[in-house]
Formats: sequence, C-alpha cells, structure tokens
Amino acid sequence: MWPVGFLLVLGPLVTVHELGHYLVGRWFGVKAEAFSVGFGKEIAGFTDRHGTRWKLSALPLGGYVQFKGDMNPASIPDPEALKNLSEEERDGSFQQASLWKRALIVFAGPATNIIVTVAIFASFNLIYGKLETSNAIGAFAEVSAAREAGLKVDDKIVAIDGEAINGFEDIAGRALMFPGETLQIDVERGDERLSVPVTLADVVETDQFGNESRVGRLGIAAKPPERLSVGPVEAVTLAGTQSWNLVTMMVTGIKQILTGDRSVRELGGPIKIAKFSGEQLSLGWPTFIAFAAMISLNLAFINLLPIPALDGGHLAFYAAEAIRRKPVGPQGTEWAYRIGVGMVLVLMVFVTVNDVISLPFFGG
Repeated sequence: MWPVGFLLVLGPLVTVHELGHYLVGRWFGVKAEAFSVGFGKEIAGFTDRHGTRWKLSALPLGGYVQFKGDMNPASIPDPEALKNLSEEERDGSFQQASLWKRALIVFAGPATNIIVTVAIFASFNLIYGKLETSNAIGAFAEVSAAREAGLKVDDKIVAIDGEAINGFEDIAGRALMFPGETLQIDVERGDERLSVPVTLADVVETDQFGNESRVGRLGIAAKPPERLSVGPVEAVTLAGTQSWNLVTMMVTGIKQILTGDRSVRELGGPIKIAKFSGEQLSLGWPTFIAFAAMISLNLAFINLLPIPALDGGHLAFYAAEAIRRKPVGPQGTEWAYRIGVGMVLVLMVFVTVNDVISLPFFGG
C-alpha cells in the first residue's frame, strides 16, 4: 500500500498547494504558463483557453506553477525576458505585479495547506467532539518518573517549565518531545502549590508496524475524560490550537536535531512518507485523513522556511525589497538561488539515503 498511500497523500496536497498560487495569481491578473503536478517529463496534459499547460509529470515529489516572466519553475525572475518586450507583452507578467501582490501569490500555496489542515481537524472536532480532561493525576504507570520525583495521585499539574497547563493533553504534549530532560512541574496539592523537578523517562516506543519513536514519558495516567460536542466556531478554534501545537513540536524537533539532542536518523523524506502513508491507509480512512492533515501542515512549514527556491525564500527577498525600496541585484539573487537549490538537493539526497538505510531490508 506504500505507493497508493503516497500518491493519495502527496498528489492532492501538492495540487491544492499549487492551486493556491495559481488562483491568487489569476485573481491579480498574472498569467500562468504551466501548472504541473510532479517534476520532469510530462506524462499527460492539456492546454486551456487561457494558454496554461496543465500537466502530470513523471517525478511525483512536488509540483509548480510557472508564471509569465519566470525564468524557470522555481519562479526565479528573468530580467532579460522583460527588457525588450512591449507594454502589451509585459502585461500579465509575474514580475510586473506589485510587491504585495507577488508576496500574496507566493504565500497562497503554504496558506492553502494550512487551511486544509485546519479544515480537516475542524471536521473531526465537529464529528467526534472534544475530550474534556482533568489535569489531575489519576494513576501512575508501573515505572513512573513522576512518582519517583514525589508526585501523588490527585496532584493537579498547573504548569510545566512555567507554561500553563489546561488539560491532560497539554501534559502529554509537553513531555513527549523531551526524553531524558528535567522539567519543572508545578502542582497543586490541596491548598499547597509545589514546584517539583522531574527527569522524564527516555523511552523508545515501537508501533504495530515496527516504527520506533524516542519520546519522553512522565508515567502518569489521566482521570476518565468526558467527551463533549462542539459547535462550528469552537471546532475551528480548537483546530487552530491543534495545528499550532503540531508546529511547535516540529520546531522543537528541528532544534533538537541541530543541537544533537536527537538523531538525524529521525529525519524523513519521500520513502518514509510513502511507508507511513501506506501504513496509515491500512488503518482506515479517518486515520489516513488525519495523517494527511499533518503532512499538509509539514508542507506549509517546510515551504515557509527562508531558503531561496522555496516559498519562504521568495518572501524573504520581497521583505528585503520592501526594506531597500528596490529589488536585490541580479547577481546576488542568482547566487542565493543557486545556494538555495543546492541546499534543497543535498537535503533531499540525505533524507532519501536516510530513508533507505532505515528500511527493514537494510536492518533498519
């Protein structure tokens, strides 16, 4: 199910991402020369009445919209392309659009992925409601870092490292990303308020597919939760909070990899996405759709990184242009994009090799 799951996740998510760019571009009068799902050689396609070539390409690892005036699918500006053109020929060019329009066109791709994630989470919240959990300790695990530190059943956890706790899911989220680290746990015990340092258990957990995850555990259980129905507004608000919590975990994970607290083996690329997609698909549609929501948010997050050739890199150039009151020079732009493309390619090769090594056939 790996290839099926991979195509069902990446195909629609790439398409909606590029549709975000395309639709906002068309809204601002910018002409699109090509809309491609995938890279490389065209497998199938057609040209619409606006002159846009819609195509499916051979390498299903992304996609692009090539607007009029772009030097290539990465939307690198081509100054020479506009030099000798008449005003009529320049009309509809991406580079002729005002700065704020270009920024919105670029931002529209990641924004669409964020909207998809929030919409999926909001739909789940409407269908299943929300769990109302107490932040009081209901029980301890057989091996419990919290109990060893002196916490007791019925202690109410109100803050972790100074951040307020609103429910038990907040406790799990705070602990998950910090295996082996010591957190300051603030609890209310009767009329007392105590601050207790707890060194989290460093646990490697294995799921039913053999995937290993290194996580932090307090070793506590919640009191029985109550499931409550929510209205549309609360469903969307809750979805926004859930999405933000995922982004926080992504940022924490990247920081930990950069500082050496986590292994680079935990980075995943297209093969790992295919593997997880197939596994989640085998568990049923609700699980698979929730996984797609997380991948959609990942795509938005990665694309917004300030790396030239990614959407975030374009936005960084536009920010520089807004501050300088003129575009970055062609030589600086060219070198920045070369370095950016090089970084992306090196990262792709690295995570792909990482993925292959981690596969069961290679003892991973």
